[in-house]
Amino acid sequence: MKKLIAMLLALAMCLALVACGSGDTSGSDDSTGDASASSAAASTEEASNAEAESNAETESDAEETEGDGESATLTTVTDGVLTMSTNAAFPPYEMTTDDGGFEGIDVEIATAIAEKLGLELQIDDMDFDSALLAVQQGKSDIVMAGVSVTDDRLLVMDFSDSYATGVQVVIVPEGSEVTVDTLGDYVIGTQRATTGNIYCTDDYGEDHVVAYDNGITAVQALMNGQVDCVVIDSAPAQEFVAANAGLTILDTEYVSEEYAIGMAKGNTALLEAVNEALAELTEDGTIQSIVDKYISAE
Repeated sequence: MKKLIAMLLALAMCLALVACGSGDTSGSDDSTGDASASSAAASTEEASNAEAESNAETESDAEETEGDGESATLTTVTDGVLTMSTNAAFPPYEMTTDDGGFEGIDVEIATAIAEKLGLELQIDDMDFDSALLAVQQGKSDIVMAGVSVTDDRLLVMDFSDSYATGVQVVIVPEGSEVTVDTLGDYVIGTQRATTGNIYCTDDYGEDHVVAYDNGITAVQALMNGQVDCVVIDSAPAQEFVAANAGLTILDTEYVSEEYAIGMAKGNTALLEAVNEALAELTEDGTIQSIVDKYISAE
């Protein structure tokens, strides 16, 4: 009997141990499940944060790339190129070199502006009036050829801030009786479509004015006696007189005006970019050094 009781007690103890073990295992499984869930949530949060950081970096990089160069926001005739129309027979502002290239005040200023804008400069040489039309017709981005700002031109194109002062003077043969006050009594040679041509035609009528394709041809006509004088900008006038014996420039100026860069009407982004570049080049002395290189101080 005692043996039977002892056996029953032992069996009861075993059952109790099994129950306790089963409860511990269940508790362990729940703990593992909670840890796994927490780990998964943490991983998801980390992944989300990493993605957000990545997106922010991508947006920042895109913004930096956009700000790296003005060319990213500018519209030009040819992508990556600043096309300049000019009449390269207007020394010292633009002229051709022996190897077929271009040089002069306008050429160097345009080159500096293109560099500021992150663009390559391309120069297209043509007649002066064609150079003005090129920007109006979308064939070039800018026109630089000693271009003066006039009310008529403002109707068909926009202009940058002024970068130089132009003075219209009168070239005559030495010993000539022509004066600024008596221009209307003589035949005046000018370059077609220039302000010199416009002013003379307005002041004295078309019968007293002959327009030539460029200043060189006008001066040749003067040398040949086909006209009595030539009205043209001071800087090229000095070049022409220096190259042709027997010519001189009258002491009295005909008119003074400002040179600027012409652009297609409404291209605000390009206009603002060019003006900003001009301001920087003026402030750091680049423009003055270019002018001084070609025009000696008197």
